[in-house]
Amino acid sequence: MKAKTFDRKFDAGEEVIEQLDLGQARRVGTGPKRVNVDFPAWMVDSLDREARRIGVTRQSLIKLWLADRLAQPASAGKR
Repeated sequence: MKAKTFDRKFDAGEEVIEQLDLGQARRVGTGPKRVNVDFPAWMVDSLDREARRIGVTRQSLIKLWLADRLAQPASAGKR
């Protein structure tokens, strides 16, 4: 189906879901994006110790901690 036909049907309120390949659907903005962060050596050592202690990689530990912090309400740390 051409895009114009699809758009016309969608705008008219017709069913178009069967025309979509939802197995290939992706949410925008959820894909990985690489960032580089420089840490002092003592911090990397501490991260590595904690990662070994709980049995995850350094990268996983950093992601866990950041996700936890970002999930907290913005006002939680303010006094």
